[in-house]
Amino acid sequence: MEKASGLRKWIRRGLIALAVLAVIGLIVVAWIPKPVEVEASEVSRGPLVVTVNEDGRTRVKDRYTVSAPITGNLARLDLEAGDAIEQGQLLARLVPLPPPLLDARTRAEAKARVDAAMAARRQAQAAVNRARYQRDFAKEESERALAVVEKGGLARSDADRAVSTYRGSEEELRSAEFGARVAEHQLKLAQTTLIQLSGKGEEGEQLEIISPVAGQVLKVFQESEGVVQSGTPILEVGDPGALEIVVDVLSQDATRIPAGAPTSIERWGGKNPLHGHVRVVEPSAFTKLSALGVEEQRVNVIIDLDDERELWSSLGDGYRVEARISVWEGKDVLRVPASAVFRSEDAWATFVVEEGTAVVRAVKLGETNGLETEVLSGLEEGDLVIAYPSDSVRDGVSVEAR
Repeated sequence: MEKASGLRKWIRRGLIALAVLAVIGLIVVAWIPKPVEVEASEVSRGPLVVTVNEDGRTRVKDRYTVSAPITGNLARLDLEAGDAIEQGQLLARLVPLPPPLLDARTRAEAKARVDAAMAARRQAQAAVNRARYQRDFAKEESERALAVVEKGGLARSDADRAVSTYRGSEEELRSAEFGARVAEHQLKLAQTTLIQLSGKGEEGEQLEIISPVAGQVLKVFQESEGVVQSGTPILEVGDPGALEIVVDVLSQDATRIPAGAPTSIERWGGKNPLHGHVRVVEPSAFTKLSALGVEEQRVNVIIDLDDERELWSSLGDGYRVEARISVWEGKDVLRVPASAVFRSEDAWATFVVEEGTAVVRAVKLGETNGLETEVLSGLEEGDLVIAYPSDSVRDGVSVEAR
C-alpha cells in the first residue's frame, strides 16, 4: 500500500516537472526572434535597355496654309476638314474688290511678290538637287555596306545605320520636292494676281486658289462667305501619309538622346507597337508647367516612323502616342532589381541573403531603367538579394525568403 502511494507521488511530481519544463520551453521559443519574411531575387545576367518614356503627338511633316493672296470677297468653301484633294484642285475663289485691287501700291506689292516667289522657286530647286545628291550617295553607301556585311567584313549594326541614313535622305528629298511644288504654286499665284491687278483680266473675273499638293484638308479657317484681307488664312492642307512624332522630354534627358536612336511607339490605338527612330533633337528648350505646377525645361524630339504606311494608316494629325526612346543598351550585363539597392552613407549597397542572414554589401552601379539596375562590382551571378527591404531588415538579421 505504501509502495503504491509512493509511486503515485513520484508520478505526480514527474508530471509537474514535465509541465514546468514545457512552460519554460514555450517561453524560450516565444522569446527566440523569428526570421523576417522577405522577397528575394537572384542576381542574373541578360539584356538591359534604358529608355526615355514620354507622351508625344503626331504631326504632318509638310503642311501648307492657304492664305488669301489679295484682299477680296471669299466665296463660301465647299471643302471640309478631312476631304481628299488633288494637286491643282480648286480650293477657293476670290472676287476682286475694285478700290483696293486698282490701287498703285497694291500693284507694286504684287510685282514684288512675283520677284520673291521666283527667288523662292530657285532656292527650292537647289534644295531638291542637293537632297537628290545626298539620297543617291546614301543609297550607294547602304548598298556597299550590305555587300560588305554579306562577306563578313562589316558589323551588321554599321550596315543598319547606313540603311537608316538612306531612308532619312529619301524623306529629306521628298520634303524638298514638296517645298519646290509649293514654291512653284506660289509663283503662279503671284503672277496670276499681278495679271489681274494690271487690268488684263475680264471684268467679273474671279481669282481661283488651287491646291499646291495632293493630300487632305487639315483645317478650315474661313467657312463662310465674306471679305478677307490679304494674308488671311483660309484653310490648311497637307499629306497625312507623311507623319512625324513630336515628343517633349526633360532637357537633362535630351542630352542623352542621339540622332537615330531606336524608338518604340505604344498606346497609339493599334494592337502592336510601331517602330521609329529619332531624326533630330531640337537645339532650343522651352519652359513648361508640370502637372504639379513646377516649371520644367523641355526639348522637342522629332521621331520618324520606320513601319510601312499600312500599319499606321489610322493615325492622323495631332494624335496622342507614347514613345520609348532607347538611350543605352547592354546585351549581357549583371542585373538586380532597382528596388534592391539603397544608399548607405556615401555609397550604394544591397542586402544579400547568406545562409538565412541578411548581410549588407557595398556595390557599384551602372545604368538603370527604373526596374532593373546594372551592377559593375560587389555582386556575382547567382547571389540572392532582398528585392524590397523593409525597416525590419538590418545587417545580421535572420531572414526567410517567401
